[in-house]
Amino acid sequence: MGTAERHDAPEYGAVAHRTVPRRREAPDHDIPADGHGPTPEAARDAARDAVRETVQDRPRPRPLWVEEPARRRRMPDPVRTAAVRAVLIISVTLILAMTAVLCTLADSWLAFPMVIGSVAGTVVATWGALDVWVTRQVWNQRNGVVSVPSSTARSLRRERRRARRQARAAERTKKRMGRADSAGQLSHS
Repeated sequence: MGTAERHDAPEYGAVAHRTVPRRREAPDHDIPADGHGPTPEAARDAARDAVRETVQDRPRPRPLWVEEPARRRRMPDPVRTAAVRAVLIISVTLILAMTAVLCTLADSWLAFPMVIGSVAGTVVATWGALDVWVTRQVWNQRNGVVSVPSSTARSLRRERRRARRQARAAERTKKRMGRADSAGQLSHS
């Protein structure tokens, strides 16, 4: 307690009574006690208008979710599938290892099976991580990076381009043949 508060405080053992004049209110808080004033409908309308004005004057809050352009391209579907599989396997392996540690500390009979399970899980988790890496490399070689001279993607794209050109050429000759047939006709009958 500071000196200003001590100065206004009553003596030790004395009780300070403070009376605050209170306004008499009706049981319904919308209606003033003296009976004068606006009707409940008018008060409600005025309150609604005041709320609308304050809502319109306020600046819009920053949205909760803002879309930003991705820094990296999205992972291809096969690679993402392999990555999700690897994460699930690794998490189960970590749970097995933690259970093995706790069972060992508790001298439980489950300790040995858990250790065996966590060793097997480690082998499978390693396979899962290698699967992600191999899947990514295969996808990049087949569909992705063209700048690498040995890339299979270049030859695949070359073949697709050649097939498209041949299809367009066949379509053009078909149209020419149709025009040549109709050029010699004088009427449609």
